Amino acid sequence: MPTERFTFTGHSGHELAARLDLPDGPHLATALFAHCFTCSKDIPAARRVAARLAGAGIAVLRFDFTGLGHSGGEFENTSFTSNIVDLELAAEALARRGMAPGLLIGHSLGGAAVLGVARRIESVRAVATIGAPYDPGHVTHNFEGALAEIRSKGVAEVMLGGRPVRIGQGFVDSVKGETLKSEIANLGRALLVLHAPTDSTVGIENAADIFMTAKHPKSFVTLDNADHLVSDSNDAEYAADVIATWAEKYLDLSPPAPPPGAPEGIVRVTEADPDGFLQDINSGQEHHALADEPEAYGGTDRGMSPYGFLSAGLGACTSMTIRMYARRKGWPLRHVSVDVSHDKVHAQDADARTDAKADRFTRVIRLEGKLSDEQRGRLLEIADKCPVHRTLERSADVETKLG
Repeated sequence: MPTERFTFTGHSGHELAARLDLPDGPHLATALFAHCFTCSKDIPAARRVAARLAGAGIAVLRFDFTGLGHSGGEFENTSFTSNIVDLELAAEALARRGMAPGLLIGHSLGGAAVLGVARRIESVRAVATIGAPYDPGHVTHNFEGALAEIRSKGVAEVMLGGRPVRIGQGFVDSVKGETLKSEIANLGRALLVLHAPTDSTVGIENAADIFMTAKHPKSFVTLDNADHLVSDSNDAEYAADVIATWAEKYLDLSPPAPPPGAPEGIVRVTEADPDGFLQDINSGQEHHALADEPEAYGGTDRGMSPYGFLSAGLGACTSMTIRMYARRKGWPLRHVSVDVSHDKVHAQDADARTDAKADRFTRVIRLEGKLSDEQRGRLLEIADKCPVHRTLERSADVETKLG
């Protein structure tokens, strides 16, 4: 997915740093992502959600709040209210570019912030929260031991997420004095609440309060054993997939018509995890899959291998071809299944004049129904006529060029 650096002016007049993740294909909608308390725009969960939405045609802006990450200003001078203003300013910056956000996504305190700002952004149609607190003051338990020093000195340095952060009295007063009950009850947008029952940072009761306060349309999805930061890639992928699927119901994601004479469209494969081999596969706007390698080969085994997809193509084409022929003949074929295995064999075993390795695909076809031996034999012959089989047998030309 293409990513652009994006800056805009925050509430304090400082420049805020952002990333705008764009779809490879048509831009159909825009989302604005608010990260967790003292996190940054680059946490793994934010990257994964952005990648999945971009694959569905949704651009995502994720930015560092004032004083965090690469943004200017001092975090100790911020408040929950200033975070909400920064979100408004981010939405205005997107609108000036013709990309007004239709979806807000907030993680942890960012989830509380998007609930607080949603009604102020006219273009927003849907809001999704991940591990969000019902009471913004809930975050103060992260630095409870420093509250006395903050009261006496006005500011204190605390360790959060393994790094020092200066927290000011204004921030403490802001989150403790904020209530979201009215904002949630009168949200006027579709709401998706994602939360892990085992979240030890923001308890599951927060999700229950948000959900019960909100009016329909609203949905709740559990993240099972995910931690608060959704740091496990499997959990992040699941959350991203749920948000992308849910958002389609509330955003206009109708793609433009394909150009006249286009074949079957484009299958786009995009790297999802630069540290491993996980790949996002999108076929048009409707079909998404994952490709990976087994753990033994350095992957995470979260999708079929490339040869697995190749075998799947052969198996699916074989089954479809058999079904079409039997249907045309009116034969009593009740069910078809095809097992495909792939091996590398010595080329001489494949009747080739070389010592190189050759590919061998083995198919086991099961036909159910009251078929005669002659009909079964004919369907076995038809299997060899499936287009993918023919492509594999006669090989194909692959043209490669830089995009």
